[in-house]
Amino acid sequence: MTKLTAGGASPQNRDCLYPETQLSTRLGYPSARDFDVHRTKDGRGNGIVARKQFTPMTRMCRVSGVLVGRPRLHTLQLLPNVHMYDPYFAGLLLHSCNPNVFLDMSELWLWSLTEIREGDCLTMDYASTEQKLYRQFACRCGSSNCHGWITGYDEPPNEQGMEFLRHWRRRCHRN
Repeated sequence: MTKLTAGGASPQNRDCLYPETQLSTRLGYPSARDFDVHRTKDGRGNGIVARKQFTPMTRMCRVSGVLVGRPRLHTLQLLPNVHMYDPYFAGLLLHSCNPNVFLDMSELWLWSLTEIREGDCLTMDYASTEQKLYRQFACRCGSSNCHGWITGYDEPPNEQGMEFLRHWRRRCHRN
């Protein structure tokens, strides 16, 4: 599980986590009352933490972003060559092989999959939205069904991933 430290402040003293004034919490966009942006303790990125409880299958908030033509850090895939760049909220969701949220990319709503308590880090499975990841990586989610090496849903592990998985599988089957 990823450890987070406090540090997110609402942009421009607004309740909405998005800085654009037309994106308001009245329209369902994420509120600083409901979510907080925290920096990971290892300094590798940011994550979103719940500031209140959500029951399973709750529509939590809308998401938004700028459309770009290729994947990059903080993007989510809408179509094969259309990605939504969101460095304020959805692009900050951390990965887990056992996620607690699902991002509906057709309607741009975030849903809870499990009970989420105040202080829980929001996690999604990157392979649920990305055909090909901006960057493949070794997973450290710690879930019992961890995939080990994270890729998009339509890409094989790269050379580094194949090497990682050879050792990772051996290590996991030594019991």
